[in-house]
Amino acid sequence: MRISRANCAYVSRRVAQEAPIRAALRTAALRHPRWGAPRLHWLLRREGMVQNHKRTERLYREEGLVVRRRRRKRLPVGPRVERPAPRRPNERWSIDFVHDRLATGRAIGVLTVVDDCTRECPALAVDYSLPSARVIAALERAAGPRGLPERLVCDHGSEFSSRVFLSWARGRGIVLDFIRPGKPVDNPYVESFNGRLRDECLNEQFFLDLADARRTIERWRRHYNRVRPHSALGRATPAEYAARFIPDPELRVLKEG
Repeated sequence: MRISRANCAYVSRRVAQEAPIRAALRTAALRHPRWGAPRLHWLLRREGMVQNHKRTERLYREEGLVVRRRRRKRLPVGPRVERPAPRRPNERWSIDFVHDRLATGRAIGVLTVVDDCTRECPALAVDYSLPSARVIAALERAAGPRGLPERLVCDHGSEFSSRVFLSWARGRGIVLDFIRPGKPVDNPYVESFNGRLRDECLNEQFFLDLADARRTIERWRRHYNRVRPHSALGRATPAEYAARFIPDPELRVLKEG
């Protein structure tokens, strides 16, 4: 059987061209083990490595990088209470808690905060306990140059419904938008974010102590805001999307810092 030399040359050229892409894809997948082909493609595309998503998907499969899906327990839920999508940053934030454990077995809590417009995470506060006073302190720190939101979507947990928290919100002119009791589906923005946090950070890390947890989770927050492409934002990162609302470059640098 004869094989065309032209075909051999084409195959060898393609192998040579794809070698650096394969290496970059493996490196990116190692750095982001819970990212699938679409998100890795957009990361490599931003770096000028690839253009065609079909090539990325093929190489992703050939390299055996397919992410194994974790089964989540499905609970029966009622209809969601729809809230109008916010049109500008700080129009509405969503807040919630997730929980994890240190290597010692001691429980820790994470206050999660999401801007529903930009999908940015202004803060992730980590502590052994997060009473109202610590929640308020975390939100005040998160405000920084960006300011506080007009509305806060939250559940009826004691941290968010205490007199201290209600008084603080009233004094700051913040409307508290409580979801229905036992219906986390009414808080979809932060629930989706919590899933990403758990899948990409909490489930992948082993925290030696509280300081280690704080460092690691804060590093993931910055990565989420600045590096991770978001499908709901046209594959822009939350920081890139938020920057579109800031016309002054100096203010933009201050905010991202």
